[in-house]
Amino acid sequence: MRELLIELAEAEDKHENLAEQLGDKILTPSARAKEDETARRMFVLQYVQPGLAGLMDGSVSTLAPLFAAAFATHHTWETFLVGMAAAVGAGISMGFAEALSDDGSLTGRGSPLLRGAVCGSMTALGGLGHTLPYLIPNFLTATALAVVVVMIELAVISYIRYRYMDTPFLQAAFQVVVGGVLVFLAGILIGSS
Repeated sequence: MRELLIELAEAEDKHENLAEQLGDKILTPSARAKEDETARRMFVLQYVQPGLAGLMDGSVSTLAPLFAAAFATHHTWETFLVGMAAAVGAGISMGFAEALSDDGSLTGRGSPLLRGAVCGSMTALGGLGHTLPYLIPNFLTATALAVVVVMIELAVISYIRYRYMDTPFLQAAFQVVVGGVLVFLAGILIGSS
């Protein structure tokens, strides 16, 4: 049995070498460029798009509950708990939503489990970014740092949209900032009332 497995492994090595040699001879630069573009598209569909959707949702949708709690209570610990709950809840929700949206067979977007894990973890990460500053006991310091983190999150989202989704950077930044500012203001207004 062992000898058979060794022979099979050696035969597979020969097949891989032959395939590599044939690929070098047969693949034209335009065919190789098409393969590279297909690989890029698959990366975007399977990792970047679900991750970006999660990061956008986590960074933006958790702003309102976090800052509403901050301005309603002026207590950093309670604000931290609300932010954690919003980030974790949004991560679970978005992870399931992405995983259940399609099984990948129709769209070619790959494994639903992988996409769900990427989307859910990025959603939670986006919400946790501006929640963690509320571990600082001083309310004004924590809030100022949370605002800085939100600006960094929005810049990262804009860059990812520019880099992978072929959106002009200023257009991406404008769209993301407008949405973020509206949600941020809604949280402050609701929390201050």
